[in-house]
Amino acid sequence: MMRIGLFFLTNLAVILLLSIGLSFFGVGSSLQANGIDLDLGNLLIICTVFGFAGSIISLLLSKFMAKSGTGTEIITQARNADEQWLLDTVKELADKAQIGMPEVGIFPAQQANAFATGWNKNSALVAVSLGLLQRFRKEEIKAVLAHEIGHVANGDMVTLALIQGVVNTFVMFFARIIGHFVDRVILKNEQGHGIGYLITTIVAQIVLGVLASTIVCWFSRRREFKADEAGASLASPHAMIGALQRLKAEYNVPDQMPETLTAFGISSHMKDGLMALMASHPPLDDRIAALQSR
Repeated sequence: MMRIGLFFLTNLAVILLLSIGLSFFGVGSSLQANGIDLDLGNLLIICTVFGFAGSIISLLLSKFMAKSGTGTEIITQARNADEQWLLDTVKELADKAQIGMPEVGIFPAQQANAFATGWNKNSALVAVSLGLLQRFRKEEIKAVLAHEIGHVANGDMVTLALIQGVVNTFVMFFARIIGHFVDRVILKNEQGHGIGYLITTIVAQIVLGVLASTIVCWFSRRREFKADEAGASLASPHAMIGALQRLKAEYNVPDQMPETLTAFGISSHMKDGLMALMASHPPLDDRIAALQSR
């Protein structure tokens, strides 16, 4: 929940600052000079700037937010043999994937999980849970780390942020068109925008945002298969399959990953029915079958 709160506070601050900037440069209004018709060009500019600003700034702050939200402790100097092994293994995998050495951390969750985040492949963070370190074999931990390194090497964080920016843009754009239509045609407001426009826009943005998020989640699920392939390549197929099978057996442990980080974790709890469309990860059975068929 902490990362969710930080995400929304960051976006609110960005919107306020950009509103001032857009107004200064004369593109702050979505209405034409007559105060009646929409200026679709200006509206698209506004929505594009706002849509990408939140996702990009959140990406730039992702490591800070991840550390704060999960209580991740960065290993700056190994204090024991396990931490040294963790650093050495990440270094080996990073060199093999031809990326810069990520920061390495441990977060205090009993669920076996891991995540990767960061604004580019040479300035990333890879963290594993205490539960994973305590219960998984080292070959399985290495496979999980390889999966996360795969996310980094594939540029998944940047790609998903850009996709989210595009989705945000179109959600904001069409929500305001719907709000304008309701304000003019249904509520018969003939000048400026009234309270009906504001309420309708907010409701439309929520509904369209939920629907559009299924696109982002679909892409996230596709990237999980690619990260699994990277894990199999950088570590070993046997170890990657074993790690996923072990994760499948761990579903009785509550998921302690913040929701805004699950897209870059190794696993998340499965959802049923329509909620499956909102899942950031495909079913583990599908991921295991995909690796076994390679």
